[in-house]
Amino acid sequence: MEIRKVLPTDDFVAISRIYASSWRVAYKGIVSQKFLDERSDDRWADILRNSTNDNFVMIQNGEYIGTSGVCPARDEKMNGWGEISSIYLLPEYYGKGFGKPLLENSISALVEKGYTKIYLWVLEKNIMARKFYEKNGFLPYDSAVINIGGDDLTEVRYILEGKQ
Repeated sequence: MEIRKVLPTDDFVAISRIYASSWRVAYKGIVSQKFLDERSDDRWADILRNSTNDNFVMIQNGEYIGTSGVCPARDEKMNGWGEISSIYLLPEYYGKGFGKPLLENSISALVEKGYTKIYLWVLEKNIMARKFYEKNGFLPYDSAVINIGGDDLTEVRYILEGKQ
């Protein structure tokens, strides 16, 4: 298993497929099924190709199986914090120990940039993800309502402080 920064030569459709597949499984019953069904495998390819975030891929046996992105806080009230903007695995790799190294890599990337306080957002009803983050030291901090596919959904901000 390898985790590295996304390169311009990477297969952005294959990386985008990780997002799409993960959304369809992780958000089933949370986000509108119609909205999930409309997310094409290449939906995130151009977004990733043009991203200013630090994006990473996890590769297992030559296959892209996970991806994550980190950036300075996008929320003004969290100025000075680092943010994990995304972390996704192909569903067939859920619960098999691949998420933790991907999360640790994201944390390390932010710490290397000087961030000692880190946060991420997770949908309130995504219990599997919430348990994962809590098991890895993140604590719920606050919440916000966002609109996904025409539905107002609550997301919870999780924080991790004091990383050095």
